[in-house]
Amino acid sequence: ELFEVNHIRTIYHMFIALLILFILSTLVVDFLDEGRLVLDFDLLVYAFGQLPLVVCTWICMFLSALLVPYSLFHLWSQSQCGSYPRLYSLLFGSVFLFYQAVGLGFFPTYVVVINSLPPASRFIIILEQVRLMMKTHSFVRENVPRILAWTKDKTSPGPVAPQVSQYLYFLFVPTLIYRDKYPRNPVIRWSYVATKHLGVGYVFFFLFVAGVLVLFLGFFAFLHCWLNAFAEMLRFADRMFYKDWWNSTSFANYYRTWNVVVHDWLYYYVYRDFLWMSQKRFRPAAMLFVFTVSAVVHEYILAVCFGFFYPVLFCLFMCFGMMFNFILHDQRKGPIWNIIMWTSLFLGQGVIICLYSQEWYAQRYCPLKENSFLELLKPRSWSCERGLMAD
Repeated sequence: ELFEVNHIRTIYHMFIALLILFILSTLVVDFLDEGRLVLDFDLLVYAFGQLPLVVCTWICMFLSALLVPYSLFHLWSQSQCGSYPRLYSLLFGSVFLFYQAVGLGFFPTYVVVINSLPPASRFIIILEQVRLMMKTHSFVRENVPRILAWTKDKTSPGPVAPQVSQYLYFLFVPTLIYRDKYPRNPVIRWSYVATKHLGVGYVFFFLFVAGVLVLFLGFFAFLHCWLNAFAEMLRFADRMFYKDWWNSTSFANYYRTWNVVVHDWLYYYVYRDFLWMSQKRFRPAAMLFVFTVSAVVHEYILAVCFGFFYPVLFCLFMCFGMMFNFILHDQRKGPIWNIIMWTSLFLGQGVIICLYSQEWYAQRYCPLKENSFLELLKPRSWSCERGLMAD
């Protein structure tokens, strides 16, 4: 809907024009310096290395996420018709949590670390790990209450569990909230799918330009191109993946509109469930818990994918992010607050890019002084000499 507005489409056209200029600039520089076209994709080849192993790992993750949670849920739902339903609930619940911790939790991380996968390949596996864990949690969380409601009322001959086709469809559609049915489009526009995949592709060329572009390109590549491409292929009609976060005058609104897909999952399964368990008495604590869960998961992803622990994002999220959430709240209106928000985003993105880049090179060019747990946690860029990093 937003891209039907001419102003938004013009911004999109600006990025396409910049891509064209970037490509032309690369061609001109190559011919002036080398006298020929130099297609240097060494960085991309390195970043996406060991793809066969990545594909095999993903297939194992996906098949387990398809078969294990659904089978456990189906068996558990049948057990509620017989004796000792609570005992079976404890048994199947424990098995499901064990699967979440080991099958989707430990196994992908072990593959990533033990094989020393490069960064992009790590991100593929770890982001899929987090996505599948959130999906399986939503599937169980949404369907368990209706089976329990049937055991109390028993208005139908037996508990109605979702069909495996419904669960399979849910594993692919770009939403983290399970429903038996979703709004569907009548046809697939394959030209639209192609343009969105091309959008993801040319983002990789833009990423050679560092800085705050990473913020925009990450948003455009994933929340717009990638999710819309899959939504179109699956005829998934609910395209509310983000809202007009760029117009936010408060960080509270920014967090709600930047990534609606993840926000909905956090709201339903972390914030509301926390309030339900505390009987709606600790709303600030519920919000703090949401921030903590989000910050921990983000930092886990970066730590595993980069191969070092440097909690810059966690500190920014829990300190400045939390503080701005209360200071720049929804009652803040007017252009000045939007300027303050954008200034904070630019500063935060610059700090993240600079510090993580420094630590990345320090980890590669500055050896450990001693093999101790404390040294592993200590950022190596703090003690690394500049000359070594420059070399």
